[in-house]
Amino acid sequence: VSIEGTDLIIPNVRRQHMGAYLCIASNGVPPSVSKRITLVVHFPPMITVQNQLIGAVEGKGVTLECESEAYPKSINYWTRERGEIVPPGGKYSANVTEIGGYRNSMRLHINPLTQAEFGAYRCVAKNSLGDTDGTIKLYRIPPNAVNYVENFEARHKGKKRTKGSESHHPARAQEHSGEDMENPGKRKADLSLSAESIDSIYGSSAARTRRQDLGGLPLLAVALVLALTTAGVMRQAQMTQPPQTLTHV
Repeated sequence: VSIEGTDLIIPNVRRQHMGAYLCIASNGVPPSVSKRITLVVHFPPMITVQNQLIGAVEGKGVTLECESEAYPKSINYWTRERGEIVPPGGKYSANVTEIGGYRNSMRLHINPLTQAEFGAYRCVAKNSLGDTDGTIKLYRIPPNAVNYVENFEARHKGKKRTKGSESHHPARAQEHSGEDMENPGKRKADLSLSAESIDSIYGSSAARTRRQDLGGLPLLAVALVLALTTAGVMRQAQMTQPPQTLTHV
């Protein structure tokens, strides 16, 4: 973004405005000259917690994480819910990583977990302008719950539904076998039209048309052809009737 003029005014300055600005002077005749100006914004700490509720299994390890923003740079540490500072070393490992000019990532790794480590933890950031904190609650996950999930995933891993598989499609298996699922051992009523029924309803010509031309078409196509055949027979019958004579009295 560039702005022309001798003055750059930033109303309501925020921490996002922090950084370097370049003032360039040019009159069309090279070389142009420039001056680099760095804007520093002082503000109290801010903390962001992505996961405020974390579950872990006793005996395993877990990592808690917060993100802090502050300038001047803040002092960062962890405490328990009652305010006691989490001591570094042993099963606790704390580190702070700078991810920007005024942003830091705070991590606390606990390994191994015992019953005493479950509860609330606070990530704290302090500088000369103030302090703030974020809370993360660590709760215990029963080991049998984890085993259940792992066993479930192991049982179903690699299982795929195939196109020709009828074990995953009871309705298809029922359709192919013709067996009534509600009454095992019994076959469903045959809904297709037989040649004899067509002969009795539409006559032998319609039956011959069905046998010669239709083959294995679906029932809907059969009904359509039969309707057209019937309409043709009716029109032929009307044409063979003798013409009627109107007599004027």
